Amino acid sequence: MLDIKRVLKSKPRKPEHTALRTMLTPWGEKIAAGEKDLPPASHPSPQLARDAWTSLNGAWECAFVFAHDAATAWRRATPPYGGWQPIRVPFSPEAPLSGVGRQLQPSELLWYRRSFEAPALSADERLLLHFEAVDWACQVFVNGVPVCEHVGGYLPFCADVTSALRAGANQLALCVFDPSDAGAQLRGKQRLERGGIWYTAQSGIWQDVWYEVVPAARVSSLSLDPRPEEGRLVLTVGVEGAGVLEARLLDEGRMVARATARAVPGHEARLVLAVPDPHLWRPSDPHLYDVELSFGADRVRSYCGFRTVEVAADEAGVPRVRLNGKTLFLRGVLDQGYWPDGLMTAPSEAAFAHDILAVREMGFNMLRAHVKVESRRFYALCDRLGMLVWQDMVSGGGAYGAWQTSYKPTLLRASWGLTTDEGTRAARRLSADDPGYRREWREACAGTVALLGGHPCVVGWTLFNEGWGQFDSRAACDDVRAMDPTRLVCAASGWYDRCCGDVRGVHNYFRPLEVWRDVAARPRAFVISEFGGVSWSVPDHVSLRTAYGYDTAKDGEAFSREVTRLLDQALALRGAGLAGYVYTQLSDVEEETNGLLTYDRRVNKLEAGGPEPA
Repeated sequence: MLDIKRVLKSKPRKPEHTALRTMLTPWGEKIAAGEKDLPPASHPSPQLARDAWTSLNGAWECAFVFAHDAATAWRRATPPYGGWQPIRVPFSPEAPLSGVGRQLQPSELLWYRRSFEAPALSADERLLLHFEAVDWACQVFVNGVPVCEHVGGYLPFCADVTSALRAGANQLALCVFDPSDAGAQLRGKQRLERGGIWYTAQSGIWQDVWYEVVPAARVSSLSLDPRPEEGRLVLTVGVEGAGVLEARLLDEGRMVARATARAVPGHEARLVLAVPDPHLWRPSDPHLYDVELSFGADRVRSYCGFRTVEVAADEAGVPRVRLNGKTLFLRGVLDQGYWPDGLMTAPSEAAFAHDILAVREMGFNMLRAHVKVESRRFYALCDRLGMLVWQDMVSGGGAYGAWQTSYKPTLLRASWGLTTDEGTRAARRLSADDPGYRREWREACAGTVALLGGHPCVVGWTLFNEGWGQFDSRAACDDVRAMDPTRLVCAASGWYDRCCGDVRGVHNYFRPLEVWRDVAARPRAFVISEFGGVSWSVPDHVSLRTAYGYDTAKDGEAFSREVTRLLDQALALRGAGLAGYVYTQLSDVEEETNGLLTYDRRVNKLEAGGPEPA
């Protein structure tokens, strides 16, 4: 039965134009104070790493420039003469740690610039410039020469800028366009008018900028495909130049396998390394193997983990998630990936580790990375610390339609199985009628699968969330399965299930928790992929005087009691066929105060009690 009182309490409100209270995490506090004792960051590309790399994070300048047609002007604009101000990269100008405190508008372009000393290069060396993420579209210049452009706010890109370099100081510049929710591009939870479930929009550089000097003949791409049931590791390697490619697999420093292949540009080389009876990766024993590649003068480090994940019936015929052939109940937490001082940018690698360890200590074994692709360091930490990740694709599309994606499915559960996502009318109803959005979604989906495919922590993909921007989910599910048959797929988390994929993910904030009958022809695991959302505003640790959640606790004791009750209820449904759950959510975010941690990560709200360790 629908809990009408709870529905009314959580009804979306019109955003209040109230300034957010400045809050700093412990790591952001050190950055803002200029302290130098933060530990150095690990390699920004942990599965394709070389020993020598140089960070370009830190002091840059930025400028905001009005443009009559910003959507096209970013490709042909020239840098402004004035209006430059300092900015701390990689934090977006909207984030407090950037030092700017200014929101980019859809009618503006955001310029960046800084100088850097290029190292001396030999005739057979190249300098690759890397951007881990820039939101949303950008043109990159070195010494005034355009070196690349990129569209898409969540995936890394790089450029060979060797031909644009000169001796001594070099000038690096970017021109960025980001319409935020005025456009239809992928953007996740960002909105120019934040409030409720929507968070501060941000723009420009929001992950690391770095460069590396590489040989002209080099490894350019690496795909890792561990196959424990076959006792082998399959590597697919792209190269620049021609020569002999060698791969070595090491277990705690001891070489256990080796393979070589002739590699030529334009054709990916395939190497197969025999690994009989591999040491399997699992949350309680996150065992990783090191991978080393040699190609001429190039040396590349990587790693992999051997594990399998599938949905299979248990002794009673109930579909369960199985890791390495053993049933695993998923105890997950929704991870929005926002921070009060860095917004979408974690203030440090240690901040990532803090969240992962805090979740593990509370008894959970999985994070659902919600409609956002994180830094590659985050996934590497989850690999090393044994935290499962269920990865969402980034949401986008036209204006969010409250009736189709909120009110109707909340009030009328029968609509979930009666709503199609195929055809022109369906695309219009679900804000997916922009062809540019659909093209970007497909490209970003494929890019996300390729980017994260080597991480053993990632065990599943969510394609669409609560109907927004959903289209052709059956075809998308088939495409993702073809790209990656080693992970589970939840095609539609929340409402409009099309009876495809490996997991049926339902959101249940307003009804008694239960396992519903699945009418799909193929058996699927039933997961409550969002529930809970109990709100408690901890004094002196909130961004706003207003709070948003799905229920309200009067104090810490009541909060802990109610959260524990809900988790126990979900856990008790294992016998009824529940394969896992995702509790909402890891931390408070701006107006949302339904986190297990406060937004500044200084208070664990469940310290008075919580789920027993798994």
